[in-house]
Amino acid sequence: MFGEKFGEAWRLRYGSESPLSGDEADQLARFLTHRSVRSYSDREISRDVIAGLVAAAQSAATSSNLQMWSVVSVQDYARRKEIAKLCADQNQIHDASWFFAFCVDLERIARAADAVGENPTALDSAEFYTMGVVDAALAAERMVCAAESMGIAGCYIGALRNDVYAVKELLGLPKRTIGIFGLCLGYPAEGVGAEIKPRLNQDSVWFEEVYDLERGLGDYDERMVEFYESQGMNPGVNWSQRSGRRVSGELGGRKAIRGFLAEQGLDLR
Repeated sequence: MFGEKFGEAWRLRYGSESPLSGDEADQLARFLTHRSVRSYSDREISRDVIAGLVAAAQSAATSSNLQMWSVVSVQDYARRKEIAKLCADQNQIHDASWFFAFCVDLERIARAADAVGENPTALDSAEFYTMGVVDAALAAERMVCAAESMGIAGCYIGALRNDVYAVKELLGLPKRTIGIFGLCLGYPAEGVGAEIKPRLNQDSVWFEEVYDLERGLGDYDERMVEFYESQGMNPGVNWSQRSGRRVSGELGGRKAIRGFLAEQGLDLR
């Protein structure tokens, strides 16, 4: 789908030369070339291919085989338009061949437990909600990796949480569920300009034996200034500034998530 070799992708991620080469590097290359793609061609993804991608998602690891996630595809034109509106009306949601809403889903296991005479009282805990979030994220990422191996690109949509009540209504979600993020899938438009985004140095995220709070960011702020400028984004602003503003701002509609979780019987204790 995108042609960077491992060494080039490593340089774009870290601004340095890769310590790895040869067959092992070649095998890892397509994982380093991931990027969010927001512009898609008119080429459709067949339902049979999607069934295979859902199978890939279901093949991801899942806590205790509880499989505490579900996914709702939204293909009807009017409903897609409505879900896009709820997600900041992003163009890629309108244009993607397929759109999915990934959900934490504890209702299915609750009903299964009830059916065999077990009382699922633990499902209102933070632990089981966390397990559901992990399950959904692992499934979606396995789906994206499988899609990318077929030349299909994706873009995650965190804005699915902008109005959790309206998403619940539109998708008909029951108790003990929440739409946690969206996912667009489509074949990239010709000449699409999505770039590999630099990541934090490995020293900043990979600690051996114990966490080291003093590691810092290394040269990441400097590298991100260059990246933002190359993309016409926030010239002169570094990652710490941009991210600091993000975490110091208002949550908007997402302030309702905590109350929504309580109403849904999730993350109560």
